[in-house]
Amino acid sequence: MRQDVPAPTEGDAAPEVAILARRVRRFRQARRLSLRRLGEMAGTTASFLSQLERGATGATTSTLMRIANALGISIADLFDDRPRSTHRVLRKAERPAWPEAAGYRKTMLSQRPIQDFEVFAGEFDVGGSTGPDQYTHGDSHEMLLVIAGEVELHLGDEVHRLSGGDCIEYRSSTPHRTVNCGATVAVVQWIISPPTASGPELDAFRAAQR
Repeated sequence: MRQDVPAPTEGDAAPEVAILARRVRRFRQARRLSLRRLGEMAGTTASFLSQLERGATGATTSTLMRIANALGISIADLFDDRPRSTHRVLRKAERPAWPEAAGYRKTMLSQRPIQDFEVFAGEFDVGGSTGPDQYTHGDSHEMLLVIAGEVELHLGDEVHRLSGGDCIEYRSSTPHRTVNCGATVAVVQWIISPPTASGPELDAFRAAQR
């Protein structure tokens, strides 16, 4: 891979730089990140990102990797400006899956590159949970929807018992944990907007074997 993207020269539109500028701005705004916040996440400055989004400068590969990881996309996504169909079917058997933990399986329903929101499905065996500790991720609007079974959502100091068809909304910055408290397998969905998953986290979801 090339080591940098050249800055445009006077009289030269530099198409790759223009595409990069549009894509960085589009993904940043979809995630409702300020220039300063993205700079903090990517280890760069708001001033540099402002120049990048205006097409006034290029960036090294290492910088682009950090920006892409912060946005939850790949470097290739930063240069792919082709229009994408919004009617993309994902079959259940083709869902990318998180490495299975004891009593807990998680798959990704959103297709990459993720735009304005992300959706995950979880399946819990009896007694299964997201882990022994509560966790946080970003500061987004999150909904937990119970498809089947019964779960407890530990939300800070609160505990909410939910059955099939129930849902609850909260901030992803609030410590939370989900556990199957019923007598059958529990199935849930998480809907999060704007997306909070980083590139490395999304890369941990492996495509289903064909």
